Amino acid sequence: MKYEQTDFNLSCPIPLDRYPQVLLAHGGGGKLMHQLINQLFAPTFQLGVQHDAAIVNLPTSKIAITTDSYVVHPLFFPGGDIGSLSVYGTVNDLAMSGARPLYLSVGFILEEGLAMETLWQVVQSMQQAAAATGIQIITGDTKVVDRGKGDGIFINTTGVGVIEHEQFIAPTSVEPGDLIILNGDLGRHGMAIMAVREGLEFETTIKSDSAPCSSLVIKLLADGLNIHCFRDLTRGGLASALNEIAIAAGITIEIKETAIPVREEVRGACEILGFDPLYVANEGRFITFVPEASLDQALKMIKSQNSEANIIGQVTGKSTDQIGLVTMQSSIGTTRIIDMLSGQQLPRIC
Repeated sequence: MKYEQTDFNLSCPIPLDRYPQVLLAHGGGGKLMHQLINQLFAPTFQLGVQHDAAIVNLPTSKIAITTDSYVVHPLFFPGGDIGSLSVYGTVNDLAMSGARPLYLSVGFILEEGLAMETLWQVVQSMQQAAAATGIQIITGDTKVVDRGKGDGIFINTTGVGVIEHEQFIAPTSVEPGDLIILNGDLGRHGMAIMAVREGLEFETTIKSDSAPCSSLVIKLLADGLNIHCFRDLTRGGLASALNEIAIAAGITIEIKETAIPVREEVRGACEILGFDPLYVANEGRFITFVPEASLDQALKMIKSQNSEANIIGQVTGKSTDQIGLVTMQSSIGTTRIIDMLSGQQLPRIC
């Protein structure tokens, strides 16, 4: 499968002809590691004083912190790459708690023999993603593992954000009567990765939905809308997110299959590979639980960024056993239970 990668400025500050590959000894320091930090990472991320910890000023004492690790393969895929994904994923996690992203730390695990050009593309992509979301990369770490032990690059990012409102946005805030808004179509990230791996070709290339959600979330909260919960639909997809919230809040949820947007090329890829779009991971999709009074305005704002956004269901009541239950009304009118994923999730797609 052929696809376009993001355009990068390949004027790498470390000469590619001299150091075409990262060939550092496992766990070592040395001249090249020093050059990586001082000539590549520090200028690109605009790091300040190099010390054992970054020192920052926070505008409020109420903060959110989250961390995640990214091991996606291939490193570059239609619609994104591991660099932008590692920024957007953590930024989105902060946004789901209602926080405005401020600072990011980055940990690189590099495999011995990694092409320097590949590392430079990933670093540039991260900086572009950080600039687009308004988060600042302020500190990090780099380790090199033996050849064959790291699959190119693994990245860990930890994000810090500030809470600038009085709402308590969490699964336990969800109440009976809440409506559920999905901010776009399902399944493109997982199927974009799997299509590349399996060499599947479709009339339309499936591109990942990898994107930041923070600006929309901040706008919803800044407008004073009553939001009970956000949840991004990463590993385990929509089905797992709904079940996690239903269990945490002890509620019953009903969704409608016909209200859930899934593009034809994604549906086709899922059928070929044996996946259910409800369980496929996304990297730019989230659900919002809102009371009816906030529904129209919230839906209008979300649709302004993605016309495929839709109301997909509602909280129908409290669960009698306090365990939680998710059901779906199918396109033919039958109802089935949507369980947590019982088998293995899609391998290594984020």
